[in-house]
Amino acid sequence: MRSGRAAQPKSMNKDQNATLARRHQELLQLVEARGQMTVDELAHHFGVSDDTIRRDLQNLERRKLLLRTHGGAVSTALLVHRETPFLIRANAHADAKNRIGRAAVQLISDGETLIINGGSTTFAFAASLGPRRNLTLVTNNVAMLSVLPAEAIQDVYLLGGQYRMNLGSTVGSVGFSSGNISVDTAILGVSGLTATDGLSTTVLEEASMLARMITSARRTIVVADASKLGSNAFAQIAPLSAIDALVTDASPPAELSQALSDANVEVIVAPT
Repeated sequence: MRSGRAAQPKSMNKDQNATLARRHQELLQLVEARGQMTVDELAHHFGVSDDTIRRDLQNLERRKLLLRTHGGAVSTALLVHRETPFLIRANAHADAKNRIGRAAVQLISDGETLIINGGSTTFAFAASLGPRRNLTLVTNNVAMLSVLPAEAIQDVYLLGGQYRMNLGSTVGSVGFSSGNISVDTAILGVSGLTATDGLSTTVLEEASMLARMITSARRTIVVADASKLGSNAFAQIAPLSAIDALVTDASPPAELSQALSDANVEVIVAPT
């Protein structure tokens, strides 16, 4: 005689799946209509627990239908309205970038002034700033503005220059007519890091801009997923010794790890 819970009828499983699919569809419509929503707002709307909504968001993010943020989600329609290179980059290694963004936010204190460059990993960082308060941001990352949590931000300054559609950001000299910029922390995404050539990017005009961001900051944190580690891009930015910390999703290869240690760069691997 068999013991244990009897199997649920197939019709019940079908009903549950249909309910889940309807909730996911409505959830996506809500987030797209409002741009972004919190877990609490979504749980209240659907009459389910916060944990249920978090599982829904994880499922939808895996399917690249939305982007999770700290405490909620944002519509990918806010990034771009078609499959641009920026959206392609944002979707590549999306889970790793979100984990890196959340880990990097833990290094930021309330009231800091930050300078943040364009890029999909810094976009994920910006979307995760919800726990912080009274931040002042300087950025060339135009796409980032749509996901900044209003409660965290005091002021935002945009750097001018040529707007590059493929980057979702401007490229130009760092600075204002009123004088030079001095910030607490630079948060930078890069295209590559190697032991011998340091930090690099794919856009020549961006290299000097990022170098200026580094010199304008009292500390520099690089956010980069594992695909960038050990890779060298077209334009060199600065040596590893120019940065203070690297936040990534996997331990760097041995040669790069030794070079980072020699340069006194703290390496933080984002938790899963």
